[in-house]
Amino acid sequence: MSQHRYVVVGGVAGGMSAAARLRRLDESASIIVLERGDYVSFANCGLPYYVSGEITDDQSLLLQTPASLKASLNLDVRVGTEVDGLDPTARTVNVSGAGGQETLTYDTLILSPGAVASRPPIDGLDHEAVHTLRTVDDARVLERAAGLGGTAVVLGAGFIGLEAAEALCHRGLEVTVVEYAAHVLPPLEKELAWLVSQEMIAMGMTVRESLGATKIKDAAGRAVVELSDGQSITADIVVLAAGASPDTALFEKAGVTCERGFIVVDSHGKTNLDDIYAVGDATLSQDAITTKARPNQLAGPANRAGRLVADGLGLPVEVSPRVIPSAGGTAIVRLGKLTAAMTGANRSALDEAGVSYTTIHTHPANHAGYFPGSTQMHLIVHMDPDTGRILGAQGVGEQGVDKRIDILATAIRAGLTADSLIDLDLCYSPPYGSAKDPVSMIGYVADNVLSGQTKLWQPEQLEWARTSAFILDGRTAKEFATGHLPEAVNIPHVELRDRLDEVRQLAAGRPIAVMCQSGVRSYIAHRILVAHGFDSQSLSGGMLTLRSWLGQEASSTLTT
Repeated sequence: MSQHRYVVVGGVAGGMSAAARLRRLDESASIIVLERGDYVSFANCGLPYYVSGEITDDQSLLLQTPASLKASLNLDVRVGTEVDGLDPTARTVNVSGAGGQETLTYDTLILSPGAVASRPPIDGLDHEAVHTLRTVDDARVLERAAGLGGTAVVLGAGFIGLEAAEALCHRGLEVTVVEYAAHVLPPLEKELAWLVSQEMIAMGMTVRESLGATKIKDAAGRAVVELSDGQSITADIVVLAAGASPDTALFEKAGVTCERGFIVVDSHGKTNLDDIYAVGDATLSQDAITTKARPNQLAGPANRAGRLVADGLGLPVEVSPRVIPSAGGTAIVRLGKLTAAMTGANRSALDEAGVSYTTIHTHPANHAGYFPGSTQMHLIVHMDPDTGRILGAQGVGEQGVDKRIDILATAIRAGLTADSLIDLDLCYSPPYGSAKDPVSMIGYVADNVLSGQTKLWQPEQLEWARTSAFILDGRTAKEFATGHLPEAVNIPHVELRDRLDEVRQLAAGRPIAVMCQSGVRSYIAHRILVAHGFDSQSLSGGMLTLRSWLGQEASSTLTT
Protein backbone atom coordinates (compact mmCIF):
# COMPACT_ATOMS: atom_id res chain seq x y z
CA MET A 1 0.00 0.00 0.00
CA SER A 2 1.37 3.41 -0.95
CA GLN A 3 2.25 5.92 1.70
CA HIS A 4 -0.53 8.47 2.27
CA ARG A 5 0.69 12.03 1.88
CA TYR A 6 -0.78 14.75 4.10
CA VAL A 7 0.05 18.43 3.71
CA VAL A 8 -0.99 20.75 6.54
CA VAL A 9 -0.98 24.49 5.84
CA GLY A 10 -0.45 26.40 9.08
CA GLY A 11 0.72 25.26 12.48
CA VAL A 12 -0.05 26.48 16.01
CA ALA A 13 -3.36 25.21 17.44
CA GLY A 14 -5.43 23.68 14.66
CA GLY A 15 -2.78 22.59 12.19
CA MET A 16 -0.38 21.13 14.72
CA SER A 17 -3.15 19.26 16.54
CA ALA A 18 -4.21 17.69 13.25
CA ALA A 19 -0.66 16.76 12.29
CA ALA A 20 0.20 15.29 15.69
CA ARG A 21 -3.00 13.23 15.82
CA LEU A 22 -2.48 11.95 12.27
CA ARG A 23 0.95 10.67 13.24
CA ARG A 24 -0.41 8.87 16.28
CA LEU A 25 -3.00 7.21 14.04
CA ASP A 26 -0.71 6.39 11.12
CA GLU A 27 2.98 5.77 11.68
CA SER A 28 3.68 5.30 7.97
CA ALA A 29 2.06 8.46 6.57
CA SER A 30 4.04 11.34 5.12
CA ILE A 31 3.03 14.48 7.03
CA ILE A 32 4.33 17.88 5.97
CA VAL A 33 3.47 21.01 7.96
CA LEU A 34 3.96 24.38 6.26
CA GLU A 35 4.22 27.46 8.49
CA ARG A 36 4.89 30.92 7.09
CA GLY A 37 6.17 32.25 10.42
CA ASP A 38 9.28 31.32 12.33
CA TYR A 39 7.42 29.37 15.02
CA VAL A 40 5.15 26.44 14.34
CA SER A 41 3.90 25.91 17.88
CA PHE A 42 3.69 28.76 20.38
CA ALA A 43 1.41 29.92 23.18
CA ASN A 44 -0.33 32.80 21.43
CA CYS A 45 -2.69 33.28 24.37
CA GLY A 46 0.33 33.92 26.56
CA LEU A 47 1.66 36.82 24.49
CA PRO A 48 -0.01 39.64 26.48
CA TYR A 49 1.44 38.26 29.70
CA TYR A 50 4.94 38.41 28.24
CA VAL A 51 4.33 42.05 27.36
CA SER A 52 3.13 42.71 30.92
CA GLY A 53 6.27 41.10 32.37
CA GLU A 54 4.37 38.34 34.18
CA ILE A 55 5.99 35.82 31.83
CA THR A 56 9.64 36.76 31.85
CA ASP A 57 11.17 34.23 29.44
CA ASP A 58 9.95 34.44 25.86
CA GLN A 59 11.35 30.96 25.23
CA SER A 60 8.65 29.56 27.50
CA LEU A 61 6.11 30.64 24.88
CA LEU A 62 7.64 28.27 22.32
CA LEU A 63 5.96 24.92 22.86
CA GLN A 64 7.58 22.87 20.09
CA THR A 65 10.20 23.35 17.38
CA PRO A 66 10.65 21.64 14.00
CA ALA A 67 13.47 19.61 15.54
CA SER A 68 11.45 18.46 18.55
CA LEU A 69 8.48 17.57 16.35
CA LYS A 70 10.73 15.60 14.02
CA ALA A 71 12.23 13.68 16.92
CA SER A 72 8.97 12.99 18.72
CA LEU A 73 6.43 12.59 15.92
CA ASN A 74 8.51 12.33 12.73
CA LEU A 75 6.79 15.37 11.25
CA ASP A 76 8.33 17.31 8.39
CA VAL A 77 7.79 20.86 9.68
CA ARG A 78 8.90 23.69 7.44
CA VAL A 79 8.86 27.16 8.99
CA GLY A 80 9.33 30.33 6.98
CA THR A 81 7.45 28.68 4.15
CA GLU A 82 4.73 30.49 2.25
CA VAL A 83 1.99 28.78 0.24
CA ASP A 84 1.74 30.64 -3.07
CA GLY A 85 -0.79 28.54 -4.96
CA LEU A 86 -3.25 25.66 -4.77
CA ASP A 87 -4.37 23.42 -7.64
CA PRO A 88 -7.11 21.13 -6.30
CA THR A 89 -7.39 19.26 -9.61
CA ALA A 90 -3.70 18.38 -9.75
CA ARG A 91 -3.63 18.05 -5.91
CA THR A 92 -0.63 20.31 -5.58
CA VAL A 93 0.42 23.33 -3.56
CA ASN A 94 3.12 25.74 -4.63
CA VAL A 95 5.38 26.89 -1.80
CA SER A 96 8.34 29.18 -1.38
CA GLY A 97 10.83 29.32 1.45
CA ALA A 98 14.49 29.36 2.30
CA GLY A 99 15.12 26.59 -0.22
CA GLY A 100 13.37 28.41 -3.05
CA GLN A 101 10.14 27.46 -4.78
CA GLU A 102 8.68 23.96 -4.79
CA THR A 103 5.51 22.14 -5.82
CA LEU A 104 4.21 19.61 -3.31
CA THR A 105 1.65 16.93 -4.06
CA TYR A 106 -0.90 15.78 -1.53
CA ASP A 107 -3.47 13.06 -1.03
CA THR A 108 -5.16 15.08 1.71
CA LEU A 109 -4.76 18.80 2.37
CA ILE A 110 -5.61 20.37 5.74
CA LEU A 111 -5.90 24.14 5.82
CA SER A 112 -5.21 26.00 9.05
CA PRO A 113 -4.18 29.43 7.76
CA GLY A 114 -5.49 31.30 10.80
CA ALA A 115 -6.26 34.98 10.80
CA VAL A 116 -4.41 38.26 10.60
CA ALA A 117 -5.05 41.48 12.45
CA SER A 118 -7.84 43.41 10.79
CA ARG A 119 -6.76 46.73 9.31
CA PRO A 120 -9.64 49.18 9.29
CA PRO A 121 -9.50 52.08 6.80
CA ILE A 122 -7.36 54.38 8.95
CA ASP A 123 -4.72 56.52 7.27
CA GLY A 124 -1.33 56.10 8.90
CA LEU A 125 -1.50 52.50 10.12
CA ASP A 126 2.02 52.03 8.78
CA HIS A 127 3.41 54.41 11.43
CA GLU A 128 6.31 52.80 13.32
CA ALA A 129 4.48 53.28 16.63
CA VAL A 130 1.61 51.00 15.52
CA HIS A 131 1.83 47.40 16.72
CA THR A 132 -0.27 44.25 16.62
CA LEU A 133 -0.19 41.37 19.11
CA ARG A 134 -0.63 38.06 17.32
CA THR A 135 2.86 36.53 17.05
CA VAL A 136 5.90 35.96 19.24
CA ASP A 137 7.78 38.64 17.34
CA ASP A 138 4.88 41.05 17.86
CA ALA A 139 5.09 40.41 21.60
CA ARG A 140 8.86 40.91 21.68
CA VAL A 141 8.66 44.22 19.85
CA LEU A 142 5.79 45.46 22.01
CA GLU A 143 7.52 44.36 25.22
CA ARG A 144 10.62 46.35 24.30
CA ALA A 145 8.53 49.40 23.39
CA ALA A 146 6.59 49.14 26.68
CA GLY A 147 9.88 49.16 28.56
CA LEU A 148 10.49 52.72 27.36
CA GLY A 149 7.32 53.93 29.11
CA GLY A 150 5.18 56.82 27.95
CA THR A 151 1.63 56.71 26.64
CA ALA A 152 -0.31 54.11 24.70
CA VAL A 153 -3.52 53.96 22.72
CA VAL A 154 -5.26 50.63 22.20
CA LEU A 155 -7.65 50.59 19.25
CA GLY A 156 -10.28 47.98 20.06
CA ALA A 157 -11.57 46.69 23.38
CA GLY A 158 -12.22 43.07 22.54
CA PHE A 159 -10.37 40.27 24.29
CA ILE A 160 -6.94 40.98 22.76
CA GLY A 161 -7.38 44.72 23.16
CA LEU A 162 -8.23 44.42 26.84
CA GLU A 163 -5.34 42.03 27.46
CA ALA A 164 -2.95 44.40 25.69
CA ALA A 165 -4.31 47.38 27.61
CA GLU A 166 -3.92 45.57 30.93
CA ALA A 167 -0.37 44.53 30.02
CA LEU A 168 0.67 48.07 29.13
CA CYS A 169 -0.99 49.49 32.23
CA HIS A 170 0.86 46.87 34.29
CA ARG A 171 4.10 48.17 32.80
CA GLY A 172 3.27 51.69 33.96
CA LEU A 173 2.18 53.30 30.69
CA GLU A 174 -0.63 55.82 30.49
CA VAL A 175 -3.24 53.89 28.51
CA THR A 176 -6.28 55.04 26.52
CA VAL A 177 -8.62 52.41 25.11
CA VAL A 178 -10.77 53.37 22.11
CA GLU A 179 -13.73 51.13 21.22
CA TYR A 180 -15.99 51.69 18.21
CA ALA A 181 -18.91 49.80 19.79
CA ALA A 182 -21.12 51.21 22.53
CA HIS A 183 -19.11 49.54 25.30
CA VAL A 184 -15.89 47.66 25.96
CA LEU A 185 -15.86 43.90 25.36
CA PRO A 186 -18.85 44.05 22.97
CA PRO A 187 -19.92 40.39 23.40
CA LEU A 188 -20.49 41.09 27.10
CA GLU A 189 -23.91 42.41 28.12
CA LYS A 190 -23.91 46.15 28.75
CA GLU A 191 -24.65 45.92 32.49
CA LEU A 192 -21.58 43.70 32.97
CA ALA A 193 -19.40 45.64 30.52
CA TRP A 194 -20.01 48.73 32.66
CA LEU A 195 -18.35 46.97 35.59
CA VAL A 196 -15.34 46.17 33.41
CA SER A 197 -15.00 49.74 32.18
CA GLN A 198 -15.15 51.03 35.75
CA GLU A 199 -12.35 48.67 36.72
CA MET A 200 -10.30 49.95 33.80
CA ILE A 201 -10.80 53.52 35.00
CA ALA A 202 -9.87 52.49 38.54
CA MET A 203 -6.63 51.07 37.11
CA GLY A 204 -5.85 54.48 35.63
CA MET A 205 -6.93 53.89 32.05
CA THR A 206 -8.98 56.28 29.97
CA VAL A 207 -11.91 54.58 28.26
CA ARG A 208 -13.39 56.09 25.07
CA GLU A 209 -16.45 54.22 23.76
CA SER A 210 -18.60 54.69 20.63
CA LEU A 211 -15.58 56.19 18.87
CA GLY A 212 -13.23 55.22 16.10
CA ALA A 213 -9.81 56.33 14.95
CA THR A 214 -9.84 58.21 11.64
CA LYS A 215 -6.16 58.98 11.07
CA ILE A 216 -2.70 58.49 12.56
CA LYS A 217 -0.12 61.22 11.99
CA ASP A 218 3.51 61.54 12.97
CA ALA A 219 4.76 64.02 15.56
CA ALA A 220 8.54 63.70 15.93
CA GLY A 221 8.35 59.90 16.00
CA ARG A 222 5.25 59.73 18.19
CA ALA A 223 1.81 58.89 16.83
CA VAL A 224 -1.08 61.35 16.89
CA VAL A 225 -4.32 59.37 16.79
CA GLU A 226 -7.23 61.42 15.50
CA LEU A 227 -10.66 60.25 16.70
CA SER A 228 -14.07 60.46 15.10
CA ASP A 229 -15.22 63.08 17.62
CA GLY A 230 -12.49 65.46 16.45
CA GLN A 231 -10.19 64.95 19.42
CA SER A 232 -6.69 63.49 19.16
CA ILE A 233 -4.30 61.58 21.42
CA THR A 234 -0.52 61.59 21.14
CA ALA A 235 1.04 58.22 21.98
CA ASP A 236 4.35 56.40 22.01
CA ILE A 237 2.60 53.09 21.32
CA VAL A 238 -0.54 52.32 19.34
CA VAL A 239 -1.87 48.75 19.55
CA LEU A 240 -4.16 47.76 16.70
CA ALA A 241 -6.66 45.29 18.17
CA ALA A 242 -9.67 45.78 15.93
CA GLY A 243 -10.37 42.09 15.41
CA ALA A 244 -8.93 39.47 13.10
CA SER A 245 -9.66 38.61 9.46
CA PRO A 246 -9.31 35.11 7.97
CA ASP A 247 -6.22 34.62 5.83
CA THR A 248 -7.98 32.70 3.06
CA ALA A 249 -7.85 34.75 -0.16
CA LEU A 250 -5.50 32.32 -1.92
CA PHE A 251 -7.66 29.30 -1.13
CA GLU A 252 -10.91 31.04 -2.01
CA LYS A 253 -9.38 31.94 -5.37
CA ALA A 254 -8.58 28.25 -5.89
CA GLY A 255 -12.23 27.31 -5.41
CA VAL A 256 -12.62 26.70 -1.68
CA THR A 257 -16.07 27.98 -0.69
CA CYS A 258 -15.90 30.89 1.76
CA GLU A 259 -18.43 33.20 3.36
CA ARG A 260 -17.25 36.63 4.48
CA GLY A 261 -13.76 35.25 3.90
CA PHE A 262 -14.21 32.30 6.28
CA ILE A 263 -13.94 28.75 4.97
CA VAL A 264 -17.18 26.78 5.01
CA VAL A 265 -16.76 23.27 6.39
CA ASP A 266 -19.07 20.41 7.37
CA SER A 267 -19.21 18.72 10.78
CA HIS A 268 -16.02 16.81 10.00
CA GLY A 269 -14.07 19.83 8.75
CA LYS A 270 -14.46 18.98 5.06
CA THR A 271 -14.59 21.81 2.52
CA ASN A 272 -16.47 21.73 -0.79
CA LEU A 273 -13.35 20.36 -2.55
CA ASP A 274 -12.36 16.71 -2.51
CA ASP A 275 -9.80 15.78 0.16
CA ILE A 276 -9.41 19.35 1.41
CA TYR A 277 -10.24 20.05 5.05
CA ALA A 278 -9.98 23.17 7.20
CA VAL A 279 -9.79 24.00 10.91
CA GLY A 280 -9.18 26.94 13.20
CA ASP A 281 -9.68 30.70 13.10
CA ALA A 282 -10.28 30.82 9.35
CA THR A 283 -13.35 28.56 9.41
CA LEU A 284 -17.03 29.05 10.18
CA SER A 285 -18.73 27.08 12.94
CA GLN A 286 -22.39 26.50 13.65
CA ASP A 287 -23.47 28.36 16.75
CA ALA A 288 -24.71 25.93 19.39
CA ILE A 289 -27.62 28.17 20.37
CA THR A 290 -28.73 30.14 17.31
CA THR A 291 -27.48 27.61 14.68
CA LYS A 292 -26.10 30.57 12.71
CA ALA A 293 -22.74 30.16 10.98
CA ARG A 294 -20.10 32.27 12.70
CA PRO A 295 -16.34 32.30 13.35
CA ASN A 296 -15.13 30.90 16.66
CA GLN A 297 -11.59 32.22 16.97
CA LEU A 298 -10.53 30.46 20.16
CA ALA A 299 -7.60 28.15 20.89
CA GLY A 300 -9.56 25.34 22.53
CA PRO A 301 -11.98 24.77 19.64
CA ALA A 302 -9.11 24.98 17.14
CA ASN A 303 -7.14 22.29 18.96
CA ARG A 304 -10.22 20.10 19.22
CA ALA A 305 -11.14 20.53 15.56
CA GLY A 306 -7.62 19.59 14.48
CA ARG A 307 -7.81 16.34 16.41
CA LEU A 308 -11.31 15.49 15.19
CA VAL A 309 -10.49 16.15 11.55
CA ALA A 310 -7.52 13.82 11.91
CA ASP A 311 -9.77 11.20 13.51
CA GLY A 312 -12.08 11.33 10.52
CA LEU A 313 -9.12 10.72 8.24
CA GLY A 314 -7.06 8.26 10.22
CA LEU A 315 -9.28 6.13 12.44
CA PRO A 316 -10.12 2.60 11.29
CA VAL A 317 -13.21 2.46 9.07
CA GLU A 318 -15.18 0.55 11.68
CA VAL A 319 -14.78 3.45 14.16
CA SER A 320 -17.18 6.35 13.72
CA PRO A 321 -15.29 9.62 14.23
CA ARG A 322 -16.77 12.28 16.45
CA VAL A 323 -18.19 15.33 14.74
CA ILE A 324 -16.79 18.78 15.43
CA PRO A 325 -19.16 20.23 18.04
CA SER A 326 -21.11 23.39 17.43
CA ALA A 327 -19.58 26.58 18.78
CA GLY A 328 -20.34 27.42 22.40
CA GLY A 329 -18.25 30.58 22.44
CA THR A 330 -16.95 30.06 25.97
CA ALA A 331 -14.34 32.73 26.67
CA ILE A 332 -12.71 34.54 29.58
CA VAL A 333 -10.53 37.59 30.17
CA ARG A 334 -8.82 39.16 33.18
CA LEU A 335 -8.90 42.90 33.66
CA GLY A 336 -7.24 44.16 36.84
CA LYS A 337 -8.99 42.56 39.81
CA LEU A 338 -11.92 41.43 37.70
CA THR A 339 -12.61 38.38 35.59
CA ALA A 340 -15.21 38.49 32.82
CA ALA A 341 -16.40 35.25 31.26
CA MET A 342 -19.17 34.12 28.94
CA THR A 343 -20.66 31.11 27.21
CA GLY A 344 -23.49 30.63 24.75
CA ALA A 345 -25.45 33.47 23.16
CA ASN A 346 -25.84 37.07 24.30
CA ARG A 347 -28.86 39.32 23.83
CA SER A 348 -27.64 40.61 20.48
CA ALA A 349 -27.23 37.13 19.01
CA LEU A 350 -30.59 35.97 20.39
CA ASP A 351 -32.39 39.04 19.08
CA GLU A 352 -30.79 38.68 15.66
CA ALA A 353 -31.81 35.02 15.50
CA GLY A 354 -35.35 35.77 16.70
CA VAL A 355 -34.97 33.57 19.79
CA SER A 356 -37.20 34.40 22.76
CA TYR A 357 -35.54 34.54 26.16
CA THR A 358 -35.88 35.53 29.78
CA THR A 359 -32.90 36.94 31.66
CA ILE A 360 -31.97 36.13 35.24
CA HIS A 361 -29.52 38.39 37.12
CA THR A 362 -27.94 37.32 40.40
CA HIS A 363 -25.23 38.87 42.58
CA PRO A 364 -23.92 36.07 44.82
CA ALA A 365 -20.75 35.83 46.88
CA ASN A 366 -18.01 33.63 45.46
CA HIS A 367 -17.94 31.60 48.69
CA ALA A 368 -19.57 31.59 52.09
CA GLY A 369 -19.97 35.18 53.25
CA TYR A 370 -18.87 34.39 56.78
CA PHE A 371 -15.52 33.04 55.56
CA PRO A 372 -12.86 35.77 55.14
CA GLY A 373 -12.19 37.04 51.65
CA SER A 374 -15.66 36.70 50.20
CA THR A 375 -16.28 38.85 47.10
CA GLN A 376 -19.35 39.50 44.99
CA MET A 377 -20.00 38.06 41.55
CA HIS A 378 -22.48 39.33 38.98
CA LEU A 379 -24.06 36.55 36.92
CA ILE A 380 -26.48 36.61 33.99
CA VAL A 381 -28.31 33.65 32.47
CA HIS A 382 -30.57 33.81 29.43
CA MET A 383 -33.08 30.97 29.19
CA ASP A 384 -36.00 29.92 27.02
CA PRO A 385 -39.10 31.27 28.79
CA ASP A 386 -41.11 28.12 28.03
CA THR A 387 -38.68 25.21 28.27
CA GLY A 388 -35.97 26.62 30.52
CA ARG A 389 -33.24 25.72 28.01
CA ILE A 390 -30.08 27.64 28.93
CA LEU A 391 -29.21 29.93 26.03
CA GLY A 392 -26.25 31.84 27.41
CA ALA A 393 -24.47 32.86 30.57
CA GLN A 394 -22.03 35.58 31.58
CA GLY A 395 -20.29 36.66 34.74
CA VAL A 396 -18.03 39.34 36.16
CA GLY A 397 -16.32 39.30 39.54
CA GLU A 398 -13.05 39.11 41.40
CA GLN A 399 -13.12 35.39 42.20
CA GLY A 400 -15.10 32.31 41.27
CA VAL A 401 -16.47 33.49 37.92
CA ASP A 402 -14.44 30.99 35.88
CA LYS A 403 -15.78 28.06 37.87
CA ARG A 404 -19.41 29.09 37.49
CA ILE A 405 -19.25 29.86 33.78
CA ASP A 406 -17.48 26.55 33.15
CA ILE A 407 -20.30 24.76 34.98
CA LEU A 408 -22.89 26.62 32.94
CA ALA A 409 -21.02 25.91 29.69
CA THR A 410 -21.09 22.22 30.60
CA ALA A 411 -24.80 22.46 31.42
CA ILE A 412 -25.50 24.01 28.01
CA ARG A 413 -23.53 21.28 26.23
CA ALA A 414 -25.36 18.61 28.23
CA GLY A 415 -28.75 20.12 27.38
CA LEU A 416 -29.67 20.87 30.97
CA THR A 417 -32.46 23.31 31.65
CA ALA A 418 -31.92 26.27 33.96
CA ASP A 419 -34.23 24.90 36.64
CA SER A 420 -32.37 21.57 36.67
CA LEU A 421 -29.26 23.41 37.91
CA ILE A 422 -30.88 22.87 41.33
CA ASP A 423 -30.05 19.19 41.01
CA LEU A 424 -26.30 19.55 40.44
CA ASP A 425 -24.10 18.09 43.16
CA LEU A 426 -21.39 20.74 43.48
CA CYS A 427 -18.55 20.61 45.97
CA TYR A 428 -18.90 22.83 49.01
CA SER A 429 -16.66 24.05 51.76
CA PRO A 430 -16.69 27.65 53.09
CA PRO A 431 -13.39 28.65 51.38
CA TYR A 432 -14.73 27.49 48.00
CA GLY A 433 -18.46 28.05 47.80
CA SER A 434 -21.76 28.10 49.62
CA ALA A 435 -24.20 25.40 50.63
CA LYS A 436 -26.43 26.99 47.99
CA ASP A 437 -23.87 27.47 45.24
CA PRO A 438 -24.37 30.47 42.93
CA VAL A 439 -25.14 28.04 40.11
CA SER A 440 -27.77 26.32 42.24
CA MET A 441 -29.24 29.72 43.10
CA ILE A 442 -29.68 30.42 39.39
CA GLY A 443 -31.59 27.15 39.26
CA TYR A 444 -33.85 28.21 42.12
CA VAL A 445 -34.67 31.51 40.44
CA ALA A 446 -35.25 29.79 37.10
CA ASP A 447 -37.55 27.26 38.72
CA ASN A 448 -39.55 30.08 40.30
CA VAL A 449 -39.84 31.86 36.95
CA LEU A 450 -40.78 28.75 34.97
CA SER A 451 -43.32 27.63 37.57
CA GLY A 452 -44.89 31.06 37.78
CA GLN A 453 -43.79 31.78 41.34
CA THR A 454 -41.76 34.73 40.11
CA LYS A 455 -42.59 37.25 37.41
CA LEU A 456 -39.62 39.38 36.42
CA TRP A 457 -39.28 42.79 34.89
CA GLN A 458 -36.01 43.71 33.22
CA PRO A 459 -33.90 46.90 33.32
CA GLU A 460 -34.70 47.50 29.65
CA GLN A 461 -38.36 47.85 30.75
CA LEU A 462 -37.53 50.87 32.89
CA GLU A 463 -39.64 53.25 30.81
CA TRP A 464 -42.65 50.97 31.23
CA ALA A 465 -42.12 50.87 34.98
CA ARG A 466 -41.80 54.63 35.25
CA THR A 467 -44.84 55.46 33.14
CA SER A 468 -47.25 52.55 33.53
CA ALA A 469 -46.55 50.87 36.87
CA PHE A 470 -46.32 51.66 40.55
CA ILE A 471 -42.67 51.25 41.56
CA LEU A 472 -42.28 49.80 45.04
CA ASP A 473 -38.72 49.92 46.42
CA GLY A 474 -38.42 47.33 49.17
CA ARG A 475 -35.00 48.35 50.49
CA THR A 476 -34.38 50.00 53.83
CA ALA A 477 -34.79 53.75 54.15
CA LYS A 478 -31.01 54.09 54.42
CA GLU A 479 -30.46 52.19 51.18
CA PHE A 480 -33.24 54.12 49.48
CA ALA A 481 -31.50 57.38 50.36
CA THR A 482 -28.34 56.31 48.51
CA GLY A 483 -30.18 56.52 45.19
CA HIS A 484 -33.63 55.61 43.88
CA LEU A 485 -35.98 56.13 40.99
CA PRO A 486 -37.88 59.40 41.53
CA GLU A 487 -41.22 57.63 40.92
CA ALA A 488 -40.50 54.92 43.51
CA VAL A 489 -42.15 54.67 46.91
CA ASN A 490 -40.03 53.19 49.67
CA ILE A 491 -41.80 50.47 51.63
CA PRO A 492 -39.25 48.12 53.22
CA HIS A 493 -40.26 44.54 52.57
CA VAL A 494 -40.50 43.79 56.29
CA GLU A 495 -43.21 46.47 56.59
CA LEU A 496 -45.17 45.43 53.50
CA ARG A 497 -47.75 43.19 55.16
CA ASP A 498 -48.86 46.05 57.41
CA ARG A 499 -49.04 48.57 54.56
CA LEU A 500 -50.99 46.70 51.88
CA ASP A 501 -53.88 49.14 51.99
CA GLU A 502 -51.41 51.95 51.33
CA VAL A 503 -50.00 50.02 48.39
CA ARG A 504 -53.45 49.39 46.98
CA GLN A 505 -54.28 53.09 47.17
CA LEU A 506 -50.98 54.21 45.61
CA ALA A 507 -51.04 51.61 42.85
CA ALA A 508 -54.56 52.61 41.84
CA GLY A 509 -54.98 49.52 39.71
CA ARG A 510 -51.59 49.72 38.04
CA PRO A 511 -49.20 46.76 37.99
CA ILE A 512 -46.57 46.89 40.71
CA ALA A 513 -42.89 46.92 39.71
CA VAL A 514 -41.06 45.77 42.82
CA MET A 515 -37.35 46.27 43.31
CA CYS A 516 -34.67 45.97 45.99
CA GLN A 517 -30.88 45.85 46.03
CA SER A 518 -30.21 42.48 44.37
CA GLY A 519 -33.59 40.86 43.76
CA VAL A 520 -33.95 38.70 46.88
CA ARG A 521 -36.14 40.97 49.00
CA SER A 522 -38.21 42.05 46.02
CA TYR A 523 -39.01 38.37 45.40
CA ILE A 524 -40.30 38.08 48.98
CA ALA A 525 -42.33 41.24 48.49
CA HIS A 526 -43.63 39.93 45.18
CA ARG A 527 -44.93 36.75 46.82
CA ILE A 528 -46.69 38.81 49.50
CA LEU A 529 -48.31 41.01 46.88
CA VAL A 530 -49.41 38.11 44.68
CA ALA A 531 -50.93 36.38 47.71
CA HIS A 532 -53.09 39.48 48.23
CA GLY A 533 -54.24 39.76 44.64
CA PHE A 534 -51.83 42.34 43.25
CA ASP A 535 -50.35 42.24 39.73
CA SER A 536 -46.68 42.26 40.70
CA GLN A 537 -43.30 41.87 39.02
CA SER A 538 -39.80 41.78 40.54
CA LEU A 539 -36.82 43.59 39.00
CA SER A 540 -34.26 41.04 37.84
CA GLY A 541 -31.05 41.72 39.76
CA GLY A 542 -32.44 44.75 41.58
CA MET A 543 -30.71 48.10 41.92
CA LEU A 544 -27.26 46.54 41.42
CA THR A 545 -28.26 45.53 37.91
CA LEU A 546 -30.18 48.72 37.21
CA ARG A 547 -27.22 50.97 38.12
CA SER A 548 -24.91 49.02 35.83
CA TRP A 549 -27.49 49.01 33.06
CA LEU A 550 -27.85 52.78 33.30
CA GLY A 551 -24.09 53.28 33.43
CA GLN A 552 -23.24 56.96 33.10
CA GLU A 553 -26.96 57.79 33.03
CA ALA A 554 -27.43 56.51 36.60
CA SER A 555 -26.48 59.85 38.14
CA SER A 556 -29.11 61.71 36.12
CA THR A 557 -31.80 59.02 36.37
CA LEU A 558 -31.63 58.24 40.07
CA THR A 559 -32.25 60.73 42.84
CA THR A 560 -31.19 60.86 46.50
